[in-house]
Amino acid sequence: MIGIVTDSSCDLPDEIVSRFGIEVVPLSIRFGDEELIDREQLSTAEFWRRCASSPELPSTAAPSPGRFEQSYRRLADAGRREIVTITLSGALSATIQSAELAAKAVAGDGISVTVVDSRTLTLGLGTILIACSELAEELGDLPGAYDSVVGLARDLVPRTRMFGALDTLENLKKGGRIGGAKALLATALSIKPLIEVRDGEVAQAGKQRTRSKALQFLVDKVASQQGRMEHLGVLHADCDDVDEFVARLQPYYDGEIVVGQIGPVIGAHTGRGTIGVAYHEK
Repeated sequence: MIGIVTDSSCDLPDEIVSRFGIEVVPLSIRFGDEELIDREQLSTAEFWRRCASSPELPSTAAPSPGRFEQSYRRLADAGRREIVTITLSGALSATIQSAELAAKAVAGDGISVTVVDSRTLTLGLGTILIACSELAEELGDLPGAYDSVVGLARDLVPRTRMFGALDTLENLKKGGRIGGAKALLATALSIKPLIEVRDGEVAQAGKQRTRSKALQFLVDKVASQQGRMEHLGVLHADCDDVDEFVARLQPYYDGEIVVGQIGPVIGAHTGRGTIGVAYHEK
């Protein structure tokens, strides 16, 4: 069997991680001088509670090569000596460098690791992981299985699309990317920034005056791809309207829509209320 490794920016639900036996290497989150390990010392729910009371924007740090090496050796001990590691965009984090250093460290012990830069994040990365895990499960130990899974990962990278709607400008204000006066004015006007992942980086995709219009922008994106997409996912940051949003997408997609909660790694930059979609173009 082939091992699948990723990092905690993937925002995959725990049940999917458990089902496929995906190794998730955690990034760390810093609140001032306090550093916490994502998913181990800091749950997503606790992260959002702390953000509400913190005057400063939390920061994130890539895992050490040693954390990746631990995952590689754990999989090898379980009989999975061929491993595919898929990380969040190398343009946004040094995580992929740690994964590559760890791959070199275990190469002499008969453990084969191929590292793939997803060029995306959150469920954009998560949907690639699901597709590769499904293929790995289907092929098992058949000859050529490893090359096939690596090939699929690389094929999906340029076909992955992700769009999001931010509900608040508070995190951009805390991060110094928008001034307080400008943030106040934008909030008063109910401006909702739209983003997309383009060439491995987060780019502006426009703005809307209300949340309902911002969500309609996302629905229209999915509707425009009806019949021409697969592995649709919905990502959200502690949103109470996510079920209603998923219901609006269902007429345009006949498969299962995976719903993932945005965790600390991405949530530190987007803020509560962010909602988005990710899918693969056929």
